[in-house]
Amino acid sequence: MIRDMTSEERYIRKRLRRARKEAKSFYDCRKYPINRHKIVFMNIEGTVGYGCNPKYICEEMRRRNAMRRENNEKPYDLVWLVDDISLPFPDDVRVVRNTLKNRAYELSTAAVWVDNSRKQLEVRKRSGQFYLQTWHGMIGVKPTGLDRGSSFSRIAYIVSKHDSDMIDIMLSNSDFRDARLSRGMLYDGSVLKIGSPRNDGLVRRDPDACMAVRRKYGLRPEDHIMMYAPTFRGGSQTMQRTIAKDLHVPDFGRVLSHMQKRFGGEWYMFLRLHPQLTARHIGWNISGSHLIDVSQEPDMYELLAACDAFLSDYSASVFDAAVMNIPIFLYVDDYDDYIRERGNLLIDFNELPFPFAKNDDALASCILDFDEEKYHEGLAEMMKTFGVIEHGDASKKAVDEILSHMSE
Repeated sequence: MIRDMTSEERYIRKRLRRARKEAKSFYDCRKYPINRHKIVFMNIEGTVGYGCNPKYICEEMRRRNAMRRENNEKPYDLVWLVDDISLPFPDDVRVVRNTLKNRAYELSTAAVWVDNSRKQLEVRKRSGQFYLQTWHGMIGVKPTGLDRGSSFSRIAYIVSKHDSDMIDIMLSNSDFRDARLSRGMLYDGSVLKIGSPRNDGLVRRDPDACMAVRRKYGLRPEDHIMMYAPTFRGGSQTMQRTIAKDLHVPDFGRVLSHMQKRFGGEWYMFLRLHPQLTARHIGWNISGSHLIDVSQEPDMYELLAACDAFLSDYSASVFDAAVMNIPIFLYVDDYDDYIRERGNLLIDFNELPFPFAKNDDALASCILDFDEEKYHEGLAEMMKTFGVIEHGDASKKAVDEILSHMSE
């Protein structure tokens, strides 16, 4: 007796059939030689533009290219695959629309791939190519991969394993990250523990760059900025993919008022949606004189470096912001639902130095009762416990690693 396939099995077979069909484009492109001077970058599968870890590695490559031109040496061909080629990019980065045909040609003929998310199922890597995976969050409380248990679907496993098997080196910034790679990323290969390239600017915090952010948004040098950047809620979770006033969003007016009472000065809120939401043209349905929507800015980390406080939820970005030693608060009014649908968190919130709240009243207390001395002691202990390495030179070290493989 032949049993009927489940809807999941049918979906998986459909995805695999499509991947095999589309992989033909990659095999066809093997007739072209690999360009030993070409590096291809992608950010969140090409859905967003010039940002995250790949941007900062690309910036360092641009600096190396400038030196090569001065020495009359051939510059490296820096290629960026993106869905929307109208997004802003540097003039010396070759922007290519992320279609199957273009993706197959550019990836198949590149010496190096740099990505921060999974490669699609149809992608095929050639012998002699080098794949550096940066990922888009090093330390996090959200379970990923096998740590998600039953909420980690079979197709997610297939996609993850396909990508991980192609990776040559994975970046890391901590002992915590190293310990999670096998289960969270299905990865047991080589690891380069140098820090997060996107955090280099947070470590250095260039004063001129911070002032440029304030000028861009009409703020005075003495004004204070708090950024609110919630994580992406999607995948197996049931909540709708949008942001509204009644959907897991704090009362921003109260937050800013309490920040002024506790820390003094005039406070503004940068509102930053997850890039997977902005790619779907989802925006904020909120307005206010001290609320500034920065979701369309390609690089969150240029803005974050100028901030004086940070507000988020389950996002890995809280551990990035922590390198600046600024106050960080967590607003998690869907805490119980989130765990039920996503799986148990990897870190107990009670073990973190960040004050967390499940409603507006609790968040008010977290801000007004903020103990600066206790908080900074907790931050230092957390960094030590997790074995964090962030020295502000991760981009340079990543490029050194890339160039060592290109020279081979």
